[in-house]
Amino acid sequence: MKFTLALATLVATISVTMAAACTGITDAGVEHIKSFEKLVKDVKNDPVGNPTVGYGHKCQKKNCSEVKYKFPLTEKTASKLLNDDITHFTSCLEGALGKKVRLNQNQWAALTSWAFNVGCGAMEGSDLIKRLNKGESPNTVASEELPRWNKANRKVLKGLIRRREAEVEMHNTDNADEAYPDCA
Repeated sequence: MKFTLALATLVATISVTMAAACTGITDAGVEHIKSFEKLVKDVKNDPVGNPTVGYGHKCQKKNCSEVKYKFPLTEKTASKLLNDDITHFTSCLEGALGKKVRLNQNQWAALTSWAFNVGCGAMEGSDLIKRLNKGESPNTVASEELPRWNKANRKVLKGLIRRREAEVEMHNTDNADEAYPDCA
């Protein structure tokens, strides 16, 4: 009886912990990322020479062999790969943000899009994250910091300017649904 109760308590704790993990974004957030990442069905270099596939998946191994979907990708498999990648970047973002930071669904999606684009390492060491963790207003921080991320290989790119503008707009759009730290 005691073992059964202890096991039930452990399962309930694990379930709550898993439910609280920030592993996704809204459909609008996914569509936002797709709008800036063209569908690439086979491995191809992006504008700065990084081999990519799908919707902005940066290859980690030769020929993107880490991708579990068959090439050429279809719209469906590219979307699945994007969702796999989003889980990775939301996990990085969750690990970088302090628990006192409060973000709604739009803010979470905008920051996930940014992290997806710049990478976990750059995101984690950014002034944007430092300022959020110091308790500054998320909308002020996003409006001031996101536009600074407009370069690739030290060159300003029009596409990154547009992407950051769209991320600021999404971030600063009111949404009553909390996304972080109480993720659903």
